[in-house]
Amino acid sequence: MDNEDHAAAWRRISTAGDGISLATAARACAADLDADSVGVSLVAAGELRIMGHASDERARLLEDAQLTTGEGPCTDAYVQRTLVEEADLHQAFGRWPAFTLTAAEQQIRSVTALPLAVGHLCIGAVDFYRAAPGLLAARDKSRASAYTRILALLAIDEHPYLLTAQHRPTQPGPQGYPPSVHLAAGVLAEMQQLSPDDALARMRAHAFRHRQPLHQTADHVLAHHALD
Repeated sequence: MDNEDHAAAWRRISTAGDGISLATAARACAADLDADSVGVSLVAAGELRIMGHASDERARLLEDAQLTTGEGPCTDAYVQRTLVEEADLHQAFGRWPAFTLTAAEQQIRSVTALPLAVGHLCIGAVDFYRAAPGLLAARDKSRASAYTRILALLAIDEHPYLLTAQHRPTQPGPQGYPPSVHLAAGVLAEMQQLSPDDALARMRAHAFRHRQPLHQTADHVLAHHALD
């Protein structure tokens, strides 16, 4: 990333309308990089993941699929702290078996993910989804890096606790859940005499099997004290 890319990114964001925000920055970035959908996931304290932004329903479903299954480009970009890409998701079943099924359902063929970082602090990742196969050109990756730095700053502006939360070491698999998911896992563990990890795994499997967001599965458990 160079200063010219950074300045150009700010110019595009400032003229995108509706003021400068995480959402307008994501829209400007998607248009500049010719991405069909953009998803931003934020991770507080290395534990609690929230949806920062989804440009459309496809992006929302793809981001939630990564949270539910514990795999995918966003998770890898955050854990590995580096750019992660796949030119053809139809050929990536061995890499992300569950995520690629959701991508196929949403007619998404390729993805580029970058970590959201401010200094040494990583606060999440951004996914650029495209309906056509192929990788970003080197020039486009440089522009994407410039946008990613801005997205990280805007995410902190909208969610300042990302800076103040006590960080925990990154663990394999999904990086955190909303509080309702942890609470529901505790309820299910008590009811079925499971460990919290096993209860959470059962909820994730149920959510994936029924193609529903994990937080909806959690809400059902809390309301009915049962998975079904």
